Amino acid sequence: MDVQDGVVIGGGAVRGGGQSGVARDGVTGARVDVEGEFGVSPERLWDVLTDVTRIGEFSPECVGGAWVDEQRPGPRAGASFRGRNRFADDHVVEVHCVVTRAERPGAFAWVVLDRSEDPASPGSLWSYELRPGATPGSTLVRHSFEHGPGDTGARRQPEAFPERLEQLRAHMTRTLAAMAAAAA
Repeated sequence: MDVQDGVVIGGGAVRGGGQSGVARDGVTGARVDVEGEFGVSPERLWDVLTDVTRIGEFSPECVGGAWVDEQRPGPRAGASFRGRNRFADDHVVEVHCVVTRAERPGAFAWVVLDRSEDPASPGSLWSYELRPGATPGSTLVRHSFEHGPGDTGARRQPEAFPERLEQLRAHMTRTLAAMAAAAA
């Protein structure tokens, strides 16, 4: 698959959404949504989307993930996982995440905790919403990011945040397309 200007060529289309609900601080509530329809069943796609151990295969930024409780791994609400993100400047950050919703095959959501480790005040909220697509056997997926009230790098460089949102949109588009291709 080839991704050009937010559109996946061959196998599905991904449309980028806008930003909404940004608070006065210019960060909290900032949102990016991408949506695509893919020729794969919701169950197959959900299995790939929720396997955090495979994220490094698909994402240009999140290069690894692992369930914290190896004896009782997710995906399930309350499960924790660690993700490893590598940014364009080669800066690597490990994040702690908590699953907030896991309803096969319709929804998977999690929060990324900040240093306070308070799930009620996360750095960001992420989700996948899946529903049957217009074509039999296809799935319509919405992948969403929302900046939470917690402490993140965006708060230290708010002037660069609009560019970061565009980068997230591009990365989310590529990740979703790669996951759909792996599920097909």
